[in-house]
Amino acid sequence: MKISTRGRYALRLMIDLGENAGSGFVSLKDVSMRQGISVKYLEQIASLLCRAGFLVSLRGACGGYKLAFPPEEYKISMILGVTEESLKPVQCISLDAPVCSRSAECKTLPLWKGLYERVNQYLDSYTLKDLLDGNFTG
Repeated sequence: MKISTRGRYALRLMIDLGENAGSGFVSLKDVSMRQGISVKYLEQIASLLCRAGFLVSLRGACGGYKLAFPPEEYKISMILGVTEESLKPVQCISLDAPVCSRSAECKTLPLWKGLYERVNQYLDSYTLKDLLDGNFTG
């Protein structure tokens, strides 16, 4: 499992919007300057997050993006779930994977399932507010 650049940048975008929530809608140009991420890439990420209902957008001169909910309502797993194809360490535990002929006797399957469960538990245990407040024990 490897978190993509899109996933890492989505977290940075959400953190930036959380940090600048007091100024209303935030332009991607401003986020781009602060975060060192191209506006084009931020537009792609913001579009995904808007479709998921995580961001609100406003067009026009005073437009931009803002969080749809308070930061404590966003689990990190939710944000990464929008941007990542999968957080599963191996394909055989995916719901859409073909049934493996060796799954009944596979000695490693429980290992991969356990790893996936722990990754999800870990990412579920932190919210965007935790990252904003620095409440992150690692």
